Amino acid sequence: MRLTRRAVTGLLGTLAAAALTLSGTTSAQAAQMAPAATSQSPSQAAGSPQLLAKLTHAQATAKFRAAGITWTSSGGCSDRNNPTCTSFDGLRSATADGAITLKRASGCAVRLTGGTETGHASGTYSHWNGYKLDMSLSSCLTNYITGTFTSIGGSKWKSASGNIYYRESNHWDVTYYNCGGC
Repeated sequence: MRLTRRAVTGLLGTLAAAALTLSGTTSAQAAQMAPAATSQSPSQAAGSPQLLAKLTHAQATAKFRAAGITWTSSGGCSDRNNPTCTSFDGLRSATADGAITLKRASGCAVRLTGGTETGHASGTYSHWNGYKLDMSLSSCLTNYITGTFTSIGGSKWKSASGNIYYRESNHWDVTYYNCGGC
């Protein structure tokens, strides 16, 4: 059986209406909460959560630039396969959003010194897999993190949303399991 685009659209609309009915959400409420269909990326339109999206270096730096977040690279480059570069290729959208949320909540300058480039420890929640960012130390950021989040020992603080801020010798190593309230 072959369905036309119109039939698929109709079925999706019916399913969406049923889901709204089950959740108790009115269609007017849903319309206010939902972004316009024309602004969705192909992965969003297909139902993939935006928070799982992986960014290119250009996409991530555009988000950071718009939020006033800066970055630096000891090698002056962005090649993901060079450990002296700072790359954001493959950064999770939720990780970028977490850094933006931190900047806005703290009011501090945020300067990124590490992203998804090779040379960091491996693991599921690693830099390479897009979960971690390194941030320069500053008294503003340190005071915010240590004064706002819960100390869990070993120079680590945990935010209410579950993200981990680990103070290493010369930077904050931050693991964003989610975007931290964005």
